[in-house]
Amino acid sequence: MRLCYLDNLRSTLVVLVISMHAADTYSPLGNWYFTDRTPLSTSVLLFFAVWQMFLQAFFMGLLFFIAGLFVPGSLDHKGPLQFARERLWRLGLPVLFYMFVLGPVTEYYLAHSWTSTQPTSFASEWLKHIRNGEFLQENGPLWFCLALLIFSLGYTALRKLEPPQRPRAAPGTAGLIGFALIMAVATFLVRAGRPPTVLNMHPGDFAQYILLFTAGVLAARQQWLSQLSFKHGMVWVTLVATLGLVAWLAIIVAGGALEGDTGSYSGGWRWQSAALGLWESFTCVGACFGLLVLFREKLNYQTRLTKFAATNAFSVYVFHPPVVIALAEVLHLVALHPLLKFVLLTLGAVVASFVLSAVIFRRIPGLRTIL
Repeated sequence: MRLCYLDNLRSTLVVLVISMHAADTYSPLGNWYFTDRTPLSTSVLLFFAVWQMFLQAFFMGLLFFIAGLFVPGSLDHKGPLQFARERLWRLGLPVLFYMFVLGPVTEYYLAHSWTSTQPTSFASEWLKHIRNGEFLQENGPLWFCLALLIFSLGYTALRKLEPPQRPRAAPGTAGLIGFALIMAVATFLVRAGRPPTVLNMHPGDFAQYILLFTAGVLAARQQWLSQLSFKHGMVWVTLVATLGLVAWLAIIVAGGALEGDTGSYSGGWRWQSAALGLWESFTCVGACFGLLVLFREKLNYQTRLTKFAATNAFSVYVFHPPVVIALAEVLHLVALHPLLKFVLLTLGAVVASFVLSAVIFRRIPGLRTIL
């Protein structure tokens, strides 16, 4: 049985992914194929920082949690071999498609982010892209599918080691605080070594992703979603939005970010990195808890629009980069405030991506079986 609120939440998170990449276009705080950056006032820079850092604290982790919810039941129903084949098909093929087709087309024709000593043809650049191994780091947002594939196959391999499940109540306040603290410590320890990016995946974020995927599996096994308190979830998300914002500002000001000292936040044995990891972890737990119960209680229904969004959400996730880039290049020709461009780019890319998905992308033979 499909849970409408999880479909609606997943579609919403895909929209937030688009908004993040729209923000990356105009903000100096993120990396993206095409940027249109101008000097920003302190207030505008703070707006982008709050938006991007709050989103980064929870939205991909929540997608891993939702994905984890469906793994145990699917594995039980299909068995290890069929489950593994299905995961390789539904997750592995989109990654390969992006690495060898959509990513190269996007970089060469739209973003112009491939560089060469002499201008050459697409075919020549594509072959060079393969020969030098650059394609291994060029999976764009499909790093999520690659990571999810690894998590799913890893769970399948370790399934026999899973202890017998005894009914347990959903974690309360103490349990959630403990979970957030474990996440914070693990995140700090991983980032302390400043590990390099691997296959376009940032190890410093993976303590959160692994823990939330595991939490999704456990929540499915123990049927925790129905037990979560709406009232407590609203308390957590309210605290994230109020005290969490105050704590974030304190960390940014005290740590020297406003004076340009941002390197201390990204890793190493620095208090700034520890504080930011602690803030991220509690923000993540509070936002995930609050959004899950909010959608369960208030958005657990399906309309033609929400069904359309749910049907096309994965296709939009795969294909939104070229759409965002194309619209950003059009907006580049217009003299507007960066915040207004950000809003227009977000709205335009969301509408265009969903429409193109329904009208074109999911109708392409071969692609529709994996989208």
